[in-house]
Amino acid sequence: MKQTFTTKSIEALKPATVKRYEVRDAKVQGLHIRVSTSGTRIFCVFVRRDQKRRRIKIGPYPMVSLADARRKAMELARDAELGTLKPQEPKEEGCPTLGKIIPDFIRLYAQPNTKDWKGTQSILKKFDPIARKRLNEIKRTDIVRILDDIVASGTPTRANRALAAIKKLMNWCVDRGVIETSPVAHLRPPTKEISRDRVLSHDEIKTLWHGAIAEGYPFAQFVHVLMLTGQRRGEVSGMRWSEINLDEGLWTLPANRVKNGRLHVVPLSSQAIDILKSIPRFMNSDLVFTTTGTTPISGFGRLKERLALSLPENTEDWRFHDFRRTVSTEMARLGVQPHVIDAVTNHKSGIVSGVGATYNRYSYLDEKREALELWAKELSRLAMKANLVTNG
Repeated sequence: MKQTFTTKSIEALKPATVKRYEVRDAKVQGLHIRVSTSGTRIFCVFVRRDQKRRRIKIGPYPMVSLADARRKAMELARDAELGTLKPQEPKEEGCPTLGKIIPDFIRLYAQPNTKDWKGTQSILKKFDPIARKRLNEIKRTDIVRILDDIVASGTPTRANRALAAIKKLMNWCVDRGVIETSPVAHLRPPTKEISRDRVLSHDEIKTLWHGAIAEGYPFAQFVHVLMLTGQRRGEVSGMRWSEINLDEGLWTLPANRVKNGRLHVVPLSSQAIDILKSIPRFMNSDLVFTTTGTTPISGFGRLKERLALSLPENTEDWRFHDFRRTVSTEMARLGVQPHVIDAVTNHKSGIVSGVGATYNRYSYLDEKREALELWAKELSRLAMKANLVTNG
């Protein structure tokens, strides 16, 4: 394909579908652009030296402008014609290995851009079997083999997460010019995911509430606040004292701690306030739920296993995230309006969408407080009027 390059025509080049393609410039002989599946555009030029045609990489667009690329291409062609073209210096290192690039990816991309970067770091460990392979040597079959092993181990959803993580890494490498194409471009997830619809029964709610009491501080209070507020596990476990106003009964989550990136205010029920007042504070620590004073609590898998011991053996599998769905369902049963439930859980369901979502900035604070108080009273009833304040 040949065309006269312009800034507009270069930006209009679509990502390759399966394999990278080239477009030649009609104005400067030898100058062309290679377009990858991620949409990365790299200027290159063909020159003849010692009766052999050589491709020389100039650089990625728009870091290298069209004018600079044409000027450089003509300089290289002139040097080749005059015999003064310097041989390309060998790189000190070849293409890096997957094991070497992962820490760079986590530090330069995942940490600044994703809240769950530790989860990404963890899931990428699944690719340890090919960590010593250079990126340009990794084949699609290498990735598929690892994904198949994850599925075979009984965690098909985790295989989907692993594919998503390795895709981001490979696309990041393509954008940086580390590799030309991603070996996993257009690779479909190995498993079709089904949205969870698990809602805890009233007996399960009561059992888990009482089971949490045996955990003591900080896990008992954590589980109870999780059940009372209906917020996400990471938001509750990372709760800061600086976010809480006990006098006004408000918990203000900053945008950088919320999944959708929007400040979220959670009214605290009287039961939640009593629980928070009972929690001992670590000196010079802002964390509410902590065992060290420096990091939030963790070990939720083990906590879930301990709590599950209080449930009947034939209990359907449950997760902490099911508390959110349970709270929403119970609020609906109690007559709370859907848009108020969405406001409580900070969830965008589509009930208020489009232009309405853009201009509707009302926070429903009073309605949220009323809904959470209503739910707290119901939870108290379900727990058989147990003492909701757990001692630290």
